[in-house]
Amino acid sequence: MDAEKLFLRYQELQQYVGWTAEDARRVQSIATLLEPRLPAMVDDFYAEIERHPDARKVITGGQQQIQRLKGTLLQWLRELLAGPYEKDYVTRRWKVGWRHVEIGLDQVYTNVALSRVRNGLLVALGEKWTGELDHLQAIRRSLSTLMDLDLAIIEDAYQAEYLARQQRAERLAAIGQVAGGVAHELRNPLNVVKTSVYYLLNARNPSPEKHTEHLKRIERHVTLADGVITTLSSFAKMPVPNLQPFPVGQCIQEALETNPVPDNIQVTIDCPSSLPSVLADIDQLRIVFANLIRNAREAMPKGGSLSIKGIALEGGVEVSVTDTGVGISPEDIHRILEPLYSTKARGLGLGLAIARAILDKNKASMRLSSEIGRGSSFTVQLTALLP
Repeated sequence: MDAEKLFLRYQELQQYVGWTAEDARRVQSIATLLEPRLPAMVDDFYAEIERHPDARKVITGGQQQIQRLKGTLLQWLRELLAGPYEKDYVTRRWKVGWRHVEIGLDQVYTNVALSRVRNGLLVALGEKWTGELDHLQAIRRSLSTLMDLDLAIIEDAYQAEYLARQQRAERLAAIGQVAGGVAHELRNPLNVVKTSVYYLLNARNPSPEKHTEHLKRIERHVTLADGVITTLSSFAKMPVPNLQPFPVGQCIQEALETNPVPDNIQVTIDCPSSLPSVLADIDQLRIVFANLIRNAREAMPKGGSLSIKGIALEGGVEVSVTDTGVGISPEDIHRILEPLYSTKARGLGLGLAIARAILDKNKASMRLSSEIGRGSSFTVQLTALLP
């Protein structure tokens, strides 16, 4: 909470509701008049809380705490009537809201509590007033405006603290989800490495072939584990792209070479050399197409067709990667590009999120369409090198 910014915000709210120095003088003029009634109002306030369990439950310190709270409320009422309505005043009001969030008081009770205080002050004012009626009405308006401003600041504290807590909870949930995904992804290769190491340490006179086989298993699964870590690192910090012109067909071929598909998947590539060169980072774009090819391959465990087609558009090139796989449900299709969201039992849910982040940095975009049982199509729109 920045006290200076908070006060500037309060001044803006004052302007919004038309609060003036004359309003302040009107409220301050009744401070002495209402002072004798304030202790009774405080007692009534806490007597009412006793009749509402949801409000009462946040008071855990018994009568001793209630006496302290009564003193705090009495001071709050005196400051409300006396001012001055400056930075320290606003800061203390904001802390009231923050404290209520901290102890777990529902914001509804804060709102109705201020309503009860407002009504008590207005009733007391009406009973004590002996002046002109027009002046009384002006004072009542000023007092209500001041209390509205107080409520706005308290609600602002509620929203700020609630948002901060929500963000912390979401971060912790995300950390837990990532940790679970990483543990799942790393456990399998580590178990393979462990069993191979055990074999190499304990096998009696293993053949050279077996020795080599287990060393290769270790190497292969260390590479898998490293890939998981690299994926997380790539998502955490995507480097600034090095934009250079290149033929998109070349990038697709390289992505296919590093992510070969099994024989039961028929691959068709239609990216003619007449397509204009695209302006992007070829290393980063290769990651995008590798992710799309890998996803298409995993969506067709029993085989199918993978079609990659590029067409020229005005100022760009559009590449579609289409499979005849299992498809994506309507419930998942709107979330499939979110980080940590995966439809795969062993997926981290970062591949497509990384792809989208790369495309954003390379001034490109991606859209998708899918139908359960018929397959999916991811279409990447790239910027072409202008002649």
